[in-house]
Amino acid sequence: MTTAAPPQTRLRPVADGVYAFEQPPGGWCLNNAGLVADGGRAVLVDTAATEARARRLRAEVERVAPGGPDVVVNTHFHGDHVFGNSHFTPRATVVAAEGTRSDMAESGLGLCSLWPGVEWGETVLALPDLTFRDRLTLRTGGLTVELLQVGPAHTADDTVAWVPERRVLFTGDVAWSGVTPYVLMGSVSGSLRALQQLRALGPEVVVAGHGAVGGPEVLDATESYLRWLRRLAADGLESGRTPLQTARAADPGPYAGWLDGERLVGNLHRAYAELQGLPPGARIDVAASFKEMVEYHGGLPDCHA
Repeated sequence: MTTAAPPQTRLRPVADGVYAFEQPPGGWCLNNAGLVADGGRAVLVDTAATEARARRLRAEVERVAPGGPDVVVNTHFHGDHVFGNSHFTPRATVVAAEGTRSDMAESGLGLCSLWPGVEWGETVLALPDLTFRDRLTLRTGGLTVELLQVGPAHTADDTVAWVPERRVLFTGDVAWSGVTPYVLMGSVSGSLRALQQLRALGPEVVVAGHGAVGGPEVLDATESYLRWLRRLAADGLESGRTPLQTARAADPGPYAGWLDGERLVGNLHRAYAELQGLPPGARIDVAASFKEMVEYHGGLPDCHA
């Protein structure tokens, strides 16, 4: 497993004053981050999983915003998006939805135990200083960063960051680009609602939580996968198959080339539960589902954080 961010991982402009930090190819714990910088102020959207990657991100941010960002936004509680917070504090105020902060506090550094071979480095959990419900507007010079609470989707509480002046959307893990979505801790139906809400914004540039930066087609592809997933789950339930059995019998078709296909098992657990009446975002047995993903994959899923 790799232990440091590769040298080609750079912050690159996607619009005037707006930047994306892509970590290819976007698999487990290789998330994207973003920066909005104008008028001497800067907002960073998400951080990175390991100390080495967070330090790389910090160096890249300081090329554009000397001293670092004024605000760090966490789109959801997963460690790949939040473990790097401490590398930007105390200068930066960390902001998240109220439910995201609660989930971060509860989950702690638990992600590290899933992949003991990863060199996580010095990881100190820095919880958000400021929380919000529904929406919060930040301003960096002449640019606006609108934080919109759209979950349950990927998790029980998700936030996206919208820069209307540049029509750039940072989706967190509500949308995925060439990488298999993961909704075990969130909702299939909630994700579909969130994607409709995001499409209505009219974005021209979409920075997904994982995978290559694209346009509105990223939202379309994520939605297509989720609708296929829901049909697959309905057929599996009707046939009396377990989620693992359904995943093994499935033909992924156009999604066969997407990274981390084993997530289908976890996604089916959520889809089955929702079809049986579980509310969006309600707790589900994550550990049992992960064990089945390992079984489906034939070993621990690959993580190159």
